[in-house]
This record gives sequence, structure tokens and C-alpha cells, in this order.
Amino acid sequence: MSGTWLHEPLERLVEPDSPITYGVVKPGDSGDIPFVRGGDIADGCVLVDQLRTITADVSRQYKRTLLQGGELLISLVGQPGQVAVAPTELAGSNIARQVGLVRLSQRVLPDFVSYFLRSPDGLAGLGARTGGSVQQVINLSDLRQVLVPVPERQEQQRLVDLLDEAFEAIATAKANTEKNLQSARELFDSRLRSLVNEQAAGSDRKTLREIAIDFGRGKSKHRPRNDPKLYGGPYPFIQTGDVRGSDHLITDFAQTYSDAGLAQSKLWPKGTLCITIAANIAETGVLGFDACFPDSVIGVVVDERQTSSKYLEYMLQTVKAELKAKGKGSAQDNINLATFENERFPFPDLATQARIVESLDALAAEVQRLEINYAHKLAALDELKRSLLHQAFSGALA
Repeated sequence: MSGTWLHEPLERLVEPDSPITYGVVKPGDSGDIPFVRGGDIADGCVLVDQLRTITADVSRQYKRTLLQGGELLISLVGQPGQVAVAPTELAGSNIARQVGLVRLSQRVLPDFVSYFLRSPDGLAGLGARTGGSVQQVINLSDLRQVLVPVPERQEQQRLVDLLDEAFEAIATAKANTEKNLQSARELFDSRLRSLVNEQAAGSDRKTLREIAIDFGRGKSKHRPRNDPKLYGGPYPFIQTGDVRGSDHLITDFAQTYSDAGLAQSKLWPKGTLCITIAANIAETGVLGFDACFPDSVIGVVVDERQTSSKYLEYMLQTVKAELKAKGKGSAQDNINLATFENERFPFPDLATQARIVESLDALAAEVQRLEINYAHKLAALDELKRSLLHQAFSGALA
């Protein structure tokens, strides 16, 4: 039982002459030596595949933080409290300044201490400090004083084995859920392409201008664009990220225009199809409210005698890859209004368009249901992990 376990400050569980420290390596010229940043530590692992590298000359300047494998690595900044055991494959690597380094003595197993620090009883609360910046941080002075349970090594190993088995099963469940969700999304994309390509085959091909009663780029004439007087009013101001983050229908916005902002822009009506032409190319969404947007977004107000905004949005999704390819090659990927003025797209009769939309709406609703269930399942699995960790270190995990 944890109540009978000896608890000691973390600083008393390290190797002699190896005080708890942090990295000092700064990003520099890319070389052959991997180095671990705070963001490379997540969910008990070092994300080896995403590590940046530094030169051997730079790494040798910081010998005290060279990894041997088996050390505890703790993110101190940004998302503080992420903990992992350095894998042996990183022997000879180094760490960045956002990472704490703990070389444990033989009294404790690194995996045991790692699990404890990740538990609700471990580092919880140490990241609440803000230091002198907006980023959350863990101070080494606090880290050194964290009380760690120290049962016999046999008990440590038993708990590590139990948690390893349980966490592996949880990881498998998460992977299977993600695979099922990905399969559903791929089914939707496949059905989308086949419906449009097959049922619209042989139909009239028109430009977007030909099927619109209003077509053009958004407006944001004032310079500088970040002038505070333009913002904070009642008029939603949509940007490329809002379009990209929508799920066919744009329902959220992060910024608004004032009367001054509206005066130098244009208010597009609810139902307008938005198409991004810079940064996030060829992303689409239909406005769920009247809104302004900048010239990095094209607006299409459809002529309902020829098409619907829903059909147009679905149809453009089938050619997104081709449209993105047209924008490659510049410093910032972009396409322009002429791309859509010159491009012709399939527009079958309205009854056929309506059947396509109805079928895709039903399938989209099913995918959304799966996404909601997936999110709930992920939350439940994460809560299960927290519960198991709490049980392990409160003596309730037999």
C-alpha cells in the first residue's frame, strides 16, 4: 500500500554527482546529432521521428546533457509535465533548454518514476506557474522537491508490468478506433468522388461566374490590415483558417469587424460559398451567417436556378487536389481568381444535384456521428489511464 511506502524528494533519487538539470542547447545548424525539445515528449514517449538535429561540435559543448538512454526527460515549458524515459537509441543525443534531465539511481526504476510523475499524484499542479512569461513552466526547484513513492524494486517492477500491459491495450483500442474513423472518412471521400464523377458525367460544364449572381474576392482595403479600429464590432470577419476548420458549413469565427471595418470591406450573405486561394488553398465552406472576408477568400453567391451552394461545395471537394497543385511553386502557395474564371466544372440538372447532395448529407452525418463517438471514446480511454495511474500509486492496483 502507498500509505506504507517511503516517499522521498526526487532530488534524493538521482545518481551521485548527477543533479537534476535542464538542457541549454539552442537550435543551430542541422547536423547528425538528434536533440529533444519539450514538444518532442508526449504521452510517455519521445517522438523520435520528429526530432531535429544539431552538429556534433555544438553537442560536444554540452557534455553534461548528453543522453545515455534510461534518463527521465521532462518538458518544462509550453506543455509542462510531459515525461518519458529516453530510449537507448538516443544514446549520444542531446536536449534543448525546455527539457529537464533526471538520471535516477539504482533504487528506482525509470519506468516506475515516469509513470508516477505522469499520474494525478505526480507533477499535477507544477505547471500552474507562469514564470515571467505567458508560457507555463515547471521550475527545477519545485521539480526537485516532488515526493516520489519508493516501494521495493520487486513491487516497482510489478506495477510497471501491470501498467505496461494496460497502456498497451489502451493504445491498441485507440488505434483501432482511429482506423475505423479513417476508414469512414475514406469511404465518404470515395463516395463523394464517385457520385459527382458518375452522376455529373456528360453534364454541362460551366465556370463559377456563369452559375453565380455574385462572384469575386473578398475585400480588406485598409492598410495596415491590423489597425485596431477595424475590429471588435458586430460583423463576423472570416479568414482562411475559419474556412479550413469548417465542416462544410462555417458556423464559427474568431474575429469581427467594426463599422469602420465594414466600410472598407463587403458583407457577403448567409449561404455564400467561400473558397480559400492563399495559405490553405482550395478549402471550402458555406457561410452560416452574413460575414466579411479578405481577398484571400473567394465568395460565390449561387444562382439557385442553376445550382445550390451545397452541391457546389461538395463538387469542389472532388477537385481540391488539382486546385492545390495549381498553387504550388511560390513562396506561399496560392491560386487566383482567374483559376476559377477559366476552369469549367460539371453542373447536371437540379434534380440530379439534389440527389447527390441528399446522399452525401446522409453519409456526412454518419461520419460526424462516428467522430463524436470517437472523441467520447478517446476521452474515456484517457480517463481510464488517469484512473489506473491513481490506483497504482494509491495501492489499489492489485
